[in-house]
Amino acid sequence: MNMSEAKTLKAVIFDLDGVITDTAEYHYRAWNAIAIELGIPFTREFNEHLKGVSRMDSLKLLLSQAATPLDYSTAELEQLADRKNKLYVELIETITPADLLPGVMTFVADIRAAGLATGIASASKNAIAVLTRLDVMDQFDIIVDVTKLTNNKPDPEIFLTAAEQLGAEPSECIGVEDAASGVDAIKAAGMYAVAVGDAVHFPHADIVLPSTAELDFRELAQRFAEK
Repeated sequence: MNMSEAKTLKAVIFDLDGVITDTAEYHYRAWNAIAIELGIPFTREFNEHLKGVSRMDSLKLLLSQAATPLDYSTAELEQLADRKNKLYVELIETITPADLLPGVMTFVADIRAAGLATGIASASKNAIAVLTRLDVMDQFDIIVDVTKLTNNKPDPEIFLTAAEQLGAEPSECIGVEDAASGVDAIKAAGMYAVAVGDAVHFPHADIVLPSTAELDFRELAQRFAEK
């Protein structure tokens, strides 16, 4: 890309779970309770496959682990998904600002100090409740309403929606994710992808960092400018 084609960085868009705070344990406990109820084996390893996946798709993945195929009506599936959500909502009542992941709010503060926009693109329907308990709602310009979307990650719709709401072109945005499906969604949207976690899981990311503590705005902005 020559300088005449270079894009200015305008926004950074974040996943919530595993990036701003780690709610994976709460999701695990809630899904595990449903799995025990249904007599389906469920492990922390399998729970990794549910990261970044919608509630209904997660339920279908869970049901696929049953020794004998389970046949539920759409209404019954909705009831199971709703029950899981109620368990999860009870668990997240305990979240406080102490549950923010290391370094992430310093990173967000640096982004905002540079005059850039920030947004949340989470598959969670409880994003506002979690962000409120973390006391960081005012640090994000927009939070995409996932209930109004048609497609789930790895489809880029949620990141494209965030960019549009922030008034930025996708090529002017960085996306930050901790799930492979989320990174794929960022790349499909035409954005610069930052992954947090083990590099082996993120072959398509532009940068992979081992933890949120490694997030450095100046360094990422420089890497973005050089791409």
